[in-house]
Amino acid sequence: MDFSISDDHKSIRESVRTLVRSFGDDYWLARDHDGEFPREFHRAMADAGWLGITMPTEYGGAGLGVTEAAIMMHEVASHGGGMAATSTVHINLFGPHPIVVFGTDAQKKRWLPRLIEGQDQVAFGFTEADAGLNTTALKTFARKVDGGYLVNGDKVWTSTAQVANKIMLLTRTTKIEDCKRPTDGITIFYTDLDRAKRDKRIAVQLIHKMGRKAVDSNSIQIEDLFIPEEDRIGEEGKGFSYILHSLNPERLLIAAEAIAIGQDALRRAVKYAKEREVFGRPIGKNQGIQHPLAENWMDLEAAWNMVMKGAWLYDQHQPCGAEANSAKFLGARAGYNAALQAVMTHGGFGYAKEYHVERLLREVTITRIAPVTEQLIMSFIAEKVLDLPKSY
Repeated sequence: MDFSISDDHKSIRESVRTLVRSFGDDYWLARDHDGEFPREFHRAMADAGWLGITMPTEYGGAGLGVTEAAIMMHEVASHGGGMAATSTVHINLFGPHPIVVFGTDAQKKRWLPRLIEGQDQVAFGFTEADAGLNTTALKTFARKVDGGYLVNGDKVWTSTAQVANKIMLLTRTTKIEDCKRPTDGITIFYTDLDRAKRDKRIAVQLIHKMGRKAVDSNSIQIEDLFIPEEDRIGEEGKGFSYILHSLNPERLLIAAEAIAIGQDALRRAVKYAKEREVFGRPIGKNQGIQHPLAENWMDLEAAWNMVMKGAWLYDQHQPCGAEANSAKFLGARAGYNAALQAVMTHGGFGYAKEYHVERLLREVTITRIAPVTEQLIMSFIAEKVLDLPKSY
């Protein structure tokens, strides 16, 4: 691998940095307080063309790879916005990937330009309370009817359902007991999300949570929702294989974001350690302060190198499952530990919102949980890399 930074990558960093820095700490602290979706930030990123960085050029995107997307998202997360900033953009990059790979030409023309331009926002209805990461156990069912499907079921952790006008929905179209394999019989739809309908075919309930308040998470109840057949992505029953195409990029982007939040917190901790004096000397002169911060730096740098390796492999069309999962594990751990240490370095002031590190700690915590747990990553590495027997 070539570890030098290309001029194109420098340009991405500098351009994104200029935009993101125009939304300072006060903006993100206000969004953490009021929970309002950061529409101004989303619009600025759309107007600058960043929502389409991985989308095909023929639909208005930049057609770039996961390496460039990771660099962009690392910069987005580096300047105080945390996961609230990244989630307004991240969802556009590889979430709609099934449309890009398996959608018809008509579907791509109908949907992709509006996503790239920021005219449409999409919620993702994949997770279910009783299924979790066991996706094959989902129960939301789409029954074939004239002209389309009638959908019933429940979803949870559906992001942006309070503001989105589109939803990508993962359903069963064949009951699991009627399938040869558990992964069969799953179908993806991309359709309208209309919360204003009087008949309330989709009911959206906000989940109050620890961090990322500005980007809502929800439970949704779906009752007799009609989805036209032209809103089905790809073949009926093939949806599970379709979502696999976006898993590794998603893990790499989450890792990049977690690392950036950790580095942001580390910079704040170092600054405070240089300025804060106790007993006539800066606290940063004490090894008890220095050593944990130095270890944070090493962990974050090592995790970033794993992100870049995984991204390079993906863009070279080579297997990268081990690297992508490892990057997510290491990046989330390193980001979390750096944010926690930043709070501890600030002492009592670390608990105060005005110093922002407590917010960064709350923001980065989700990266250790989603979209895949640390335990499942370790099981994956044990089975697929170390050739140990499957444990679950």
